Amino acid sequence: MKRPTRPRDWSLGVRLFVAQSLVLLAAIATAGGVAAILGPTLFHDHLIDSGHVPTSPEIPHIEQAYLDSSTASLAVAMVVAVGCALGVTYYVTRRIRRPLEKLSRAAKALSQGSHEPVVIDAGAGPEMANLAAAFNDMTTQLAATEQTRLRLLADLAHELRTPLANIQAHLEAVDDGVAAWDADTRSLLLAETNHLSRLAGDLNDVSRAEEGRVTIEPNVQSLRDVVADVVDAHQPKFDAKDVTLALLPGEDAVVAIDAIRVGQALNNLVNNALRHTSPGGSVTIRVQKSQDTAFVAVVDTGDGIATDQLGHVFDRFYRGDAARSRDAAGSGIGLTIARALVEAHGGQLTAASPGLGLGSTFTLSLPIRRTPRS
Repeated sequence: MKRPTRPRDWSLGVRLFVAQSLVLLAAIATAGGVAAILGPTLFHDHLIDSGHVPTSPEIPHIEQAYLDSSTASLAVAMVVAVGCALGVTYYVTRRIRRPLEKLSRAAKALSQGSHEPVVIDAGAGPEMANLAAAFNDMTTQLAATEQTRLRLLADLAHELRTPLANIQAHLEAVDDGVAAWDADTRSLLLAETNHLSRLAGDLNDVSRAEEGRVTIEPNVQSLRDVVADVVDAHQPKFDAKDVTLALLPGEDAVVAIDAIRVGQALNNLVNNALRHTSPGGSVTIRVQKSQDTAFVAVVDTGDGIATDQLGHVFDRFYRGDAARSRDAAGSGIGLTIARALVEAHGGQLTAASPGLGLGSTFTLSLPIRRTPRS
């Protein structure tokens, strides 16, 4: 049995027309009631005041003509008002329904994987334009998240292949008796598993950072102190490789930053510099500032970067020729994480190099704020 139609099931056009009709009926009923109750008395008094005798046989005919004309006027007014209500309802409903149908189709397409933006006619009104803008912002964010997910899966498959293949090959060699289970084999397998562990952590960090899900807890502090802590933490590794690490004397800047996150970005920059600098080389760090910006430059005398590769150094898992030939110990996303963390503070991270074999400079810039940004 078909369920009876209830008002909440009515379309927008029906609801709008019913609402206008109720208002019109109330107005016409009020006007008709007032005309029926007060009109005859007032009209009769005006006839007497104009010189007609109360017993004149003309008065009933005149009053009847007044009632007939009033009734006809109300009837015509009702017909015209209903016609206008229908016209206004059609126009307004069409104006509202078309952008709503576009949004409905876009929402359905979005559920099926499409991320096309919705374009709303300017005549639909600011409310619809704001709704469409909010929907498009949501679509853009979802598209970015989906793109991040797809890149993550592709990158993960690519980066897992080599260490897993190494682990499998050595285990099969041990099983077949080709290789012995000794300290060297154990060390190699442990190194590969550590690489996988670092890769998993770095992938999580970069995905959170690129999607804006990194928690930043800024506090006002000395930028030079943060840099000095990073230098102190890395000094033993540089000494072990015979690479000089130095924080140059100079300026300081008081900034509102999350020291842990900025330190993480600097750690990645310093590790990258160490990885690409040969023994006997040097890595120097300097802190400078302008009126509204603080700068930290990490300068190394290492492999350098080819001009055609400068635009890709911050891409995930991108390694130039020098990186491939020197060291595969990095996860390939340290610079990506560093840039994302710096941008989360409203800053920038740039790379420069005169060319291969001539070293490189990574410059971190942060806005100088005296109070934490909300």
